[in-house]
Amino acid sequence: MEVLLDTCERRRVRHLLLMYLFVVKAAADCPKPQGKGNIVLTNEALLKNNFPDASSVTFECVNGYVQENGTGIITCVSGTWTEPDIICIKKDCGPPKPQPNMSFNISDGTLFGAVIKVVCAKGYQVIGSSYKQCYSVGWTGRAKCQIVTCRAPDGVTNGKNNWDSSDEPKYGEIIHYDCDEGYTLVGNDEITCSETGEYDSQPPECKGVTTEGRITTEMATPTTPIYTQEASTSTGPSTTRTAHRDKTITTSPTTAVPPSTKGTEKSIKTSRSACI
Repeated sequence: MEVLLDTCERRRVRHLLLMYLFVVKAAADCPKPQGKGNIVLTNEALLKNNFPDASSVTFECVNGYVQENGTGIITCVSGTWTEPDIICIKKDCGPPKPQPNMSFNISDGTLFGAVIKVVCAKGYQVIGSSYKQCYSVGWTGRAKCQIVTCRAPDGVTNGKNNWDSSDEPKYGEIIHYDCDEGYTLVGNDEITCSETGEYDSQPPECKGVTTEGRITTEMATPTTPIYTQEASTSTGPSTTRTAHRDKTITTSPTTAVPPSTKGTEKSIKTSRSACI
C-alpha cells in the first residue's frame, strides 16, 4: 500500500514539474512581432515562427519611406519585445530633371505620393502624360513639350504665298502673300502661326480692278482750266485786266506807272479797244 502511494505521488510531482517547465518556457518566448505605422518586418523575420527569449528581429521602412536613423532591431526579453528605434520618413523625389521648353508646378511638393503638373512654354504642347507622381523608384510619367504646328497655308486665287516646304508651319512662322500683276491684295499680306495651332488671321484675297471702278476714278479726277496769258504792251508790269476774243481774262502784277508814261499807255489802250 505504501509502495503504491509512493509511486502515485512521484508521478504527480513529475507531472507538475513538467507543467511548470512548460509554463516557464512559454512565458519566456515572445509572440511574433507586428509592424506598425511606416515600419514592417524584414523578409527574414517574416519567415520565423518561434521567438525565444533573447532572440532578435529587424524592422525596415515601408515602400516609399527611407530610414532616417536607428537600427530597426528589437529583442525578446522575458516574453516582451523591446521598442524599435528606427525612424522612417517619406522619400523625397526632388525636382524632376529639366527638359527643353518644360517646367513643373510643384505646389504639391516632391515627397512620396506627390503629384506635379507638366507645363510647356508658350507655343509648345504636352506630348504624353500631363502629370508626374513621386514613387519609391522616383518620378513616373513620361512627357515632352513639342512645338505647335499649323496646317499648310491656304492658297489664294490670282496670287501666291511663299510657303514651299512639305512640313507644316511651326509656331511663330510667318506666311507672306503676293498677288499677280493686275490684281490688288485685300486683307493682311501676312499670317502667323499662333500658339493655338491656328493662324492669327484669314488669308487675303487678290481682286482685279473692274471697268466700273476705272470709270468712276476717271470721272472723279478734277481738271484744271487753262488760261492764256498774253504779254503786256506797257513799258512795265501792269495790274490792268484785258479782254480778248476768247473771253479769257489775264492779270499780271505791276507797279505804279510814272506820270511821264501815262499818256502813252492810255493811247495804246484806246487803240486796242477800237480793234475789239
